[in-house]
Amino acid sequence: MKELNDTPQTAKRRAREKRTVSQMIALYCMGNHDASARTERAMCGEPVCPECAALDAYAALRTERCREMDVKTSCEQCGNHCYKPEMREKVRAVMRYAGPRMLTKHPVAALRHLLGK
Repeated sequence: MKELNDTPQTAKRRAREKRTVSQMIALYCMGNHDASARTERAMCGEPVCPECAALDAYAALRTERCREMDVKTSCEQCGNHCYKPEMREKVRAVMRYAGPRMLTKHPVAALRHLLGK
């Protein structure tokens, strides 16, 4: 794979996006999966089940490899979809659930995500 040469601003945005998606996955897992199943840690440090941990790792990898990070506003509006269709559906379900709840749990991250900054 070709090495990405991020500017400091793009690298910061990439890290922030990985953290925000990870927080959303953890929030989804907390609300939808049994506490005893949350035996692993998401990238953001929150406990998650193995299925959500795999989704978190996949999302982090795809964000790390995104070639449009410096210009895109959201993955949904990007012309180059890097998620497999099955994984896109899983992430959509996570965002539908976690999006409104992010405003109370992680308000700054939620607002930045909504504004695409």
